[in-house]
Amino acid sequence: MTITAYSNATDVKWQRRWEETKLYAFNEANIGRKHYLLEMFSYPSGKNLHIGHWWNYSLSDSYGRLKRMQGYEVFHPPGFDAFGLPAENFAIKSGIHPEESTKDNIARMGGQFLTMGTTYDWGHLVVTCEPEYYRWSQWLFLRLFERGLAYRKEAPVNWCPSCMTVLANEQVVDGRCERCEGLTAQKRMTQWFFRITEYADELLNGLAVLDWPEKTKKIQENWIGRTLGCEVDFPIEADRVTAYTTRVDTLMGVTYVVLAPEHPMVDALTLSGHRDAVRDYQAQAGRRSEMDRISSAKEKSGVFTGSYAAHPMTGRRLPIWVADYVLASHGTGAVMAVPAHDLSDHAFALRYGLPIVPVIGSPLGPGQSLPYCEDGVLFGGTGHDGLTSGEARIRITAELEASGLGRAARKYRLRDWLVSRQRYWGTPIPIVHCEGCGHVPVPEGELPLRLPHDVEFLPNGRSPLAACEPFVSAPCPRCGRPAKRETDTLDTFVCSSWYFLRFLDNRDMTKAFDSDRINKLMPVDKYVGGIEHAAMHLLYARFITKALRDMGFLRFDEPFASLVHQGFILDADGRKMSKRSGAVSPDGIVKAHGADVFRLYLGFGFSFTDGGFWNDDGIKAVERFVRRVCRAVDCYVGSISRDTDGDSPEDLYDGQAPADMGLERLRHDTIKQVTEDIDGFRFNTAIARIMELLNGIARHQARPERDRSQEGSAVRDMVLLLAPLAPHLAEELWCALGNGYSVHNQEWPAYDPNILVREMAELAVQVNGTLRGVIMVPTNADDASIREAALGDPKVIQAIGGREVRKAIVVKGRLINFVLL
Repeated sequence: MTITAYSNATDVKWQRRWEETKLYAFNEANIGRKHYLLEMFSYPSGKNLHIGHWWNYSLSDSYGRLKRMQGYEVFHPPGFDAFGLPAENFAIKSGIHPEESTKDNIARMGGQFLTMGTTYDWGHLVVTCEPEYYRWSQWLFLRLFERGLAYRKEAPVNWCPSCMTVLANEQVVDGRCERCEGLTAQKRMTQWFFRITEYADELLNGLAVLDWPEKTKKIQENWIGRTLGCEVDFPIEADRVTAYTTRVDTLMGVTYVVLAPEHPMVDALTLSGHRDAVRDYQAQAGRRSEMDRISSAKEKSGVFTGSYAAHPMTGRRLPIWVADYVLASHGTGAVMAVPAHDLSDHAFALRYGLPIVPVIGSPLGPGQSLPYCEDGVLFGGTGHDGLTSGEARIRITAELEASGLGRAARKYRLRDWLVSRQRYWGTPIPIVHCEGCGHVPVPEGELPLRLPHDVEFLPNGRSPLAACEPFVSAPCPRCGRPAKRETDTLDTFVCSSWYFLRFLDNRDMTKAFDSDRINKLMPVDKYVGGIEHAAMHLLYARFITKALRDMGFLRFDEPFASLVHQGFILDADGRKMSKRSGAVSPDGIVKAHGADVFRLYLGFGFSFTDGGFWNDDGIKAVERFVRRVCRAVDCYVGSISRDTDGDSPEDLYDGQAPADMGLERLRHDTIKQVTEDIDGFRFNTAIARIMELLNGIARHQARPERDRSQEGSAVRDMVLLLAPLAPHLAEELWCALGNGYSVHNQEWPAYDPNILVREMAELAVQVNGTLRGVIMVPTNADDASIREAALGDPKVIQAIGGREVRKAIVVKGRLINFVLL
């Protein structure tokens, strides 16, 4: 008699069947009950999928399988984020052209995704480096250009000397390139920007309606950085320097004014005797990244311009300094320095011997040390003595507005999105530069503007396309005269800022997406990916969605309704598993043990949202669990007499079903818990619940007399509950139970809440907070009955020892605590 077994051959068998029957093809006719599941798509910048990929994609696939069995029409498309630095750097390292290396990697990784057993509908594959995709990224650029949301200007930018390209602010982490981790520097260049700041308020306000982790929403909130404050004008002869502050209550403590080295007024305000020193300082500051300049660990430095401004309320002369701890991109690029009430100003004043004048004290009274940076009460003859900081901000702003030397203002930390890259492997920007006509868009009918193949793509500080004369030279689309194409390429985040709109219409060559169809499909119901993209991809995708909505293409406000972040699988040194860290390939594990053993191990061994340190010690234990599941099924159908594997439950899981919980109640409790756990991405506890159910089934099967009806229901539902987590194994077991194809077309099991109601409950009894006993009471017992039962327990009587009970604290369903005099 055949005994059910599981191996890698089982995977291959069912994967072939799924592909032949197109089991996971999206049926658009059922879009009314759609569930759009999407993971942040993979970079094909390495040869293989590694453990980190399996961690993300296999477990989110389990969530999608649950939704499918719950009756949803799940849309789960695959894709590859194939342009950008990772793929180009891989090509440089390997010496293979990025087009060839990327295609080879996609083919190999696509095959590995198939071995994972995902529910991907490969008919909706999107690859961003294909002209069929990037023509629509170019179309998007042109739509933004038409609306004034794409523009070109010279600006100080973050430059990575190692990658030889510009980086967006979001791609600089602690002064280092987020890709190569090399130090960055500031450089002035003419670049293309997207005007994301136009949507700053909506991007901030829209966070409230999103089912996103609070930490992620806070990151975006801080990155947008909306503040309410006051612009203060400091007169200088026939002009004025304007500073922005959120602490105008400290205005009477201003003792100097500071300009950023890049401030446009620096040259005009620098007197001849100070010019050389200021220019040297500007050059020095230009070599530092913004993060390095504002670091609290860095000693403050600066140089005097020789000029003075007037205090707007007293007329007092204030020296004007240049210092790199002030940034041109923040506020107005000028700071009213209050060294008594600001850490940076205080350190600067101490170094250069500038006055420190306190004007705010603690509401609790004198004695605080300087700098005192909290709100407080004004003092010191400010003209507003006795006012709180909040009151003073309102009063002083009004007085400045009345004098014409200030105004209430709102500022943002968010800066426009820099999208130019001086790299080869990216979407060409569809603009032609004509001396007579200016920046002229490539006609839509000529898209895609193809990326030429025969280009020297090794980085040299210039755009590689600039050296490709056949690409650069082109007639102006407007006047026909000789002109030059734009040679920068688009930031790869442009490709991923709208890709979720393309999957459904991935083969339509007439439009980027069908508005009617995409408005029915969107938003993405569950989006899964790393928190490292909180201030980049997630913010950019929200901006593009809102811009396309305002152009009339979309009828929704947000792209991702619900978001889950996976934790990181770490190597022995505590580093995130990645291609750069030399992550472990799972191929050998999968071949030896099967994809479902590996999926179950990942799900059981780690918390999805927390991650943890990788080791493969638990693989064999999970394999034993799979064997026991197979034996339980065979035992039920009569292949063997009972679970004779020889492994005790404690070999894998040290919990067990409560002794008072019958098999039927255990089945319903497991269904409830596993449903909630998979839906909440708590795969480890979901698998633990199924292990408990298996233990209950095994005990039941060991009895001389078995209830075949209860046993059959429990075995059947165990297989159904395993289906999202171990899809190949579940197919095999479903077949062994005599059922037709496919287990993944079955309805998710339901539980009866009435069966889960217990008649009796176990309560801990404490005396002065120390556990002294356990009692069983009816679940509907009132406080008096619980007290009476507890006081009758011999162990509790002994612990009280005749002393008087001052009060009894009852926590329903958990405990009673007696507090003694």
